[in-house]
Amino acid sequence: MNTNYYSNPTYPNMNTSGIQMGAMGGVASSPSQNTSNVSNNNLATIQATNNMLDIEQSYVENILRLNKGKLATFYFSYPDSVEWRDKTYTGIIEAAGRDHIIVSDPKTGRWYLLLMIYLNYVDFDEKINYSPEYYPGN
Repeated sequence: MNTNYYSNPTYPNMNTSGIQMGAMGGVASSPSQNTSNVSNNNLATIQATNNMLDIEQSYVENILRLNKGKLATFYFSYPDSVEWRDKTYTGIIEAAGRDHIIVSDPKTGRWYLLLMIYLNYVDFDEKINYSPEYYPGN
């Protein structure tokens, strides 16, 4: 197995919490906020939280959950495998989590637990149910 393939990259201008820092070491500030006795790391976090727009919840697992029960073809690539370089699975979406998909094949009766990390794309034969406002708890 190639252990260098999934190395942890480091990015310039990023602080330890993963927030991108500007040239002056901070995020755009709001003029009405008093930050005189707050450290730079805390300042960036506070300002990023205050300036953030609503985060879209349009993640692959949420889209797959909205299409539970539909027949789909899943295209996967396994970069470290010699015999399974690219593989497709066709089946009904039974469940989807943050890192996995459960698919059942009605022709063979087989069930698959597929890892999202290897997923390239999904092909549907019918219209996809989609809602960017989808929240799992609702």
